[in-house]
Amino acid sequence: MALDLSKIVSQVGAMVARLRADSRQRQERLEHALEMLGSQADIGRLRDKINASRTTWLVAGLVGGLDEHYPSPPVTSDFTIIASDGSHIDVDRHRSTRCYLINIGSVTLHYGNNPEAVLYSLPSLYAGDEDLVIAAPEQRGREQPVEGALLGIKRSVDECRHLVELAAALPADSPTLALLDGSLILWNLEAYAEFVAEELLDKGLLKCFEELRKLSRERKLALASYISYPRSTDVVNALRVAVCPEETVDSDRCSACDTRECDAIAGVRDRELFAGLLEPGERSELFISSSKIQQRYGAHQVHFFYLRVDDEIARVEIPKWVADDNGLLSLTHALVLDQCQRGHGYPVALSEAHEKAVVTGADAENFWRLVESSLVEEHLPFTGSAKNRSKRTRWV
Repeated sequence: MALDLSKIVSQVGAMVARLRADSRQRQERLEHALEMLGSQADIGRLRDKINASRTTWLVAGLVGGLDEHYPSPPVTSDFTIIASDGSHIDVDRHRSTRCYLINIGSVTLHYGNNPEAVLYSLPSLYAGDEDLVIAAPEQRGREQPVEGALLGIKRSVDECRHLVELAAALPADSPTLALLDGSLILWNLEAYAEFVAEELLDKGLLKCFEELRKLSRERKLALASYISYPRSTDVVNALRVAVCPEETVDSDRCSACDTRECDAIAGVRDRELFAGLLEPGERSELFISSSKIQQRYGAHQVHFFYLRVDDEIARVEIPKWVADDNGLLSLTHALVLDQCQRGHGYPVALSEAHEKAVVTGADAENFWRLVESSLVEEHLPFTGSAKNRSKRTRWV
């Protein structure tokens, strides 16, 4: 039965009325945050205060001034963009067999005197015992199933591995930007055991980053990820630390604060802040992510900047070795912006990689039909759950 929208019309109306009432207050908080952004003269002192503070919310580490902004560098005539994106079919416990599929879409775009586009997808089926779980070394019986959120993390690692293969196959004379969609930070790994983080981060994503860094020593190669319409508040939280009257901020004691100076900018997001600062094509100063898992990243510690693309503020993340190289940083700024302009506001290489990677609901059903028909042909047990059979049976 379809959703009966008539039953929620009044609820939608109430939501819109509440948003309208909140809009003026949000605007006042944003204006105050912009004033604060330009009034932080002693950046060194604020950096020390941020480093000394203990907060449960992410606070951007500072590289330079909060309100610095930079125009886009010129785009080189010949360059290459490589990108990968992925989609997957998760393990379904109601199906007759445990397996999952990851489909990686990749794009190589050469611009300049010899333009060329190479697009393809690579689906991979995982069904072996070693694929379905991550086992703790030397701890028999301790294992973590690869499904749900963890499968999403594994897919991110596979996307980056594919990006390394694309980069290694390129000629060394073309400046190249390697692009991923979403964050370079594997946030969700913090919820898993150490052996899982070691397998997917230390031996997975960071190993890929290191291979890309080695390739960058032989050619002009930068790595970046693109986050459209970001919800992050790292820089706004740096302003919260700045306005706090305490010399050292400890969020565990915030409940005892009577003055609550930081409430004056509550609810403001970084994208709203930089929408009031950046002109089209400009980027912000660099900032450093303070995520706890960043302690494992070392030379690949994630830095980020905000980029104005038409009416949107995007977040661009880069590893430290790109941030520390002015040439690679400029290349990233120029080519990400160029890709967005070619792609109507979003990097065209990522759009194309997504199109090659996407797995629809119909694709998933066809996949399971193929699996189950293959089991029948081989006279193997074919037993799904009663729930699954019920959902696929038409009742009178």
